[in-house]
Amino acid sequence: MKFNVSSKALHNAASAVSKVINSKNTITVLDNFLLTLSDSELLITGMDSENSLTARVAVTEADGEGKFCINARSLVDFLKEIPDQGITFDINPSSLEINIDYSNGKSNFVAVNGDEYPTYKSREDNDTPIEFECPTEELIKGLDYTMFAASTDEYRPVMQGVFFDIKPDSVTFAATDTRKLVRYINRRVRSGNEGSCIMPMKACSVLKNVFAKDDTVKVVMTSKNASFSSATYTFKCCLLNGRYPDYNRVIPTSNPYTLTVDRRSLLTAVRRVGVFVDPGYSLEKFRIGRQHDNQRRQQNKPEHRAREGSLLVRRPRTHHRFQLHLPPGDTQRPPHRRHHNSARRPRTPRSIPPHGGRKRHRAPHAPHAHDRNRFLSHGPAA
Repeated sequence: MKFNVSSKALHNAASAVSKVINSKNTITVLDNFLLTLSDSELLITGMDSENSLTARVAVTEADGEGKFCINARSLVDFLKEIPDQGITFDINPSSLEINIDYSNGKSNFVAVNGDEYPTYKSREDNDTPIEFECPTEELIKGLDYTMFAASTDEYRPVMQGVFFDIKPDSVTFAATDTRKLVRYINRRVRSGNEGSCIMPMKACSVLKNVFAKDDTVKVVMTSKNASFSSATYTFKCCLLNGRYPDYNRVIPTSNPYTLTVDRRSLLTAVRRVGVFVDPGYSLEKFRIGRQHDNQRRQQNKPEHRAREGSLLVRRPRTHHRFQLHLPPGDTQRPPHRRHHNSARRPRTPRSIPPHGGRKRHRAPHAPHAHDRNRFLSHGPAA
């Protein structure tokens, strides 16, 4: 078996597929890539117990067909040091010796029989699958806006992922850890179907990092399995089982006070004051004055003097406290310039939608017909 392939194309595909492979596997063969040669196409597959990713790379001068396994880390590290050029793989099917020839050298690897590589098995599911095509940019945007709010608590497994709420005319992405909740409604994606699922964090990271260069992704989902396919990659994963909390019920809708603030100014001020935060408490105090007064935030630390920051806001006088990581993580991701912060009183939930987000939400005919709401809470989300 013999073929020629671009070193850069092979390195890009192998690096992407390696994101699925665990650093330590109970099954030794999963430390390898499965390379399958068929006609003029090379398939590179990597998997763990719940995910499988396959990349397609065009080859030339293909002679024969077959499959073999090669250590993933060794191949990626080797290709990283090779300049962009055509390299030739020559595999001996009996001894499984791999000879790689390139312009200024030659390398040898020992392969593993491809028949030893396990086949990815989806969970048994009798549900009717949901199929639709989604612009990759919109899928990645929904994940990027919500992944940071997912829980890391092992006692709440259903919250350790992003919730997909699929409607015929929209797709809603939601994530919460019971202290903060993010809801992102995208009306540019019209599936024509209705359903829901919970995507694990590792699967979300793979989708976000691997499919960024593709234009469109075909999505096939059931309650237990999901598949994402593009011209270059095919990704399959198992979904989280369980019932996700009713995120719409906990988002406040009747807060009487509204604060409008420039996102960049708020983020800069919070980071500047955060230098003096005590890691044991991680709290910042927001002292908000009357209309056109200054919004001030102060953080005391025993071994440092207090640091204050201020910016212009429109809001009646009140006081609020936040964990430090919430405002920076909550405001640095959306592209909107200004935010509304609505609240009833301290220790009650408050929503932080983008400025003008509600208008876009009620106007599906607008060119940017999507809405993004945020919710910060000191109590459980459901």
